[in-house]
Amino acid sequence: MKKSTKNRLTEKQLAEFPGNTLFEKIARAVCRAGTLPGKELYESWETARRVRRKYRGGRIMDLAGGHGLLAHIMLLLDDTSPEAVVADSRIPKNASKLSASILKTWPRLRHRIQYIETDIDDVEILPDDLVMSVHACGMLTDQVITLALKAGARVAVLPCCHNIELSDTNGLEGWIDGPLAVDVTRAAKLRAAGYIVITRAIPEDITPKNRLLMGHPKEYIF
Repeated sequence: MKKSTKNRLTEKQLAEFPGNTLFEKIARAVCRAGTLPGKELYESWETARRVRRKYRGGRIMDLAGGHGLLAHIMLLLDDTSPEAVVADSRIPKNASKLSASILKTWPRLRHRIQYIETDIDDVEILPDDLVMSVHACGMLTDQVITLALKAGARVAVLPCCHNIELSDTNGLEGWIDGPLAVDVTRAAKLRAAGYIVITRAIPEDITPKNRLLMGHPKEYIF
């Protein structure tokens, strides 16, 4: 099975994940739920584990979070985070099915994940939060970054669907391709706000939109 597959994982794919690692246990829970494509599983996992190498603790704010898989994985990777909030203008109807499947294996997550159907601009962000988004389309990624900056919170985004006409390229598209110019400008925005910028990439065989941008205030103590 290709990691980039957009086909939904179902119980038919359980045999693809026979081991006892945390990832394989999560994958089996996703298969049993039957709600997500394989691509989203790998995107969320690879993003979460890179972010957790840098940032521990804090409430997880999974913005434009859809089914909320990222939020669940972040809590599983670091139990010192007390809770997670999944906010989206439209929470999928079967998000609860995915959550229930994961909670069946890890009941300690019960009552620690909250879904909120709202515009992400209406979500209150606190300074100790870890603000995240995986493939928030176009300008949604900019909204996530802006919300984190306003609160002085840590942020990690995996951008996608860059809107070159609306997004700020800082005039760099004459040298580099438009989507990269947008992401470089986003990194520069964080740095101009006094943030330390960290750049990583998830494997390209999952998605070509694989640039992971992280940032935290200079005074943040690891």
